[in-house]
Amino acid sequence: MRFQIECISLKGSIVSKHLDRKVKFRLEAPPNYKDSKQTFPVLLMNDGQDFLKMNLEKSLTQAYASPTIVPFIYVGIECNEDRLQEYGTASSADFKGRGDKALKYSKFILEEMIPFLKSEFKVSKSPQEWVYCGLSLGGLSAFDIVYNHPQYFGKVGVFSGSFWWRKKAYKKNDKEDRSRIVLDMVKHGKFSPHLKFWFQCGTEDETADRNNNGIIDAIDDTLDLMKELTEKGYSYPGDITYVEIEGGKHDLPTWGNVFPEFITWAFSK
Repeated sequence: MRFQIECISLKGSIVSKHLDRKVKFRLEAPPNYKDSKQTFPVLLMNDGQDFLKMNLEKSLTQAYASPTIVPFIYVGIECNEDRLQEYGTASSADFKGRGDKALKYSKFILEEMIPFLKSEFKVSKSPQEWVYCGLSLGGLSAFDIVYNHPQYFGKVGVFSGSFWWRKKAYKKNDKEDRSRIVLDMVKHGKFSPHLKFWFQCGTEDETADRNNNGIIDAIDDTLDLMKELTEKGYSYPGDITYVEIEGGKHDLPTWGNVFPEFITWAFSK
């Protein structure tokens, strides 16, 4: 009997000294992984525990079967009950103290997870072939790590990113609203010409509109970050891609449905 392998899948864990815990992960590889003498680009993803609810197995097997997609390895990194502390911005926690372990999480990714993958699997040694993505707060985390450590990555994808993350509470009529941490992060960071950014928002991500401009905060925050990136020197369209889903919600089905579009952006031949 002949059969066809659609993908290779495994689940495992590594012990992180930085996080002082065991970190679970899921790895998916293309069907030719075992016999290939080549290395593969990598897609890292925060919130890897949502793999099944986002129907990512279908998205990945379709991508692996597509002649227009470069075969890649997917690694979904699972969070635990410390998600609100481990995700965030490494430079500082937010004004409520959330994200106080984000620096440790960043070190886990850069000093433990990436070296582990490079030592155990056929992954590319070229940083430009590494892509990092995340959902909501996990998207903020992915952006923070990629933007501040461009020597490890080439692209970042953010689904409904929590770019409202701020140093102090929002004050009414604060037009500049520079308390949002990512804005000054970009302003004071270095320009890395090879970086590419993919942002997604849904028109029903939320209903809040703190500045009463008729645009929900999730979209406002993302567009403001994109503006900051263009002022830094990144082009839009070009270096920056923005996908707005009409009727899209802040939920796993919305992100799962748009994931194939993200894969096409990240790994098209």
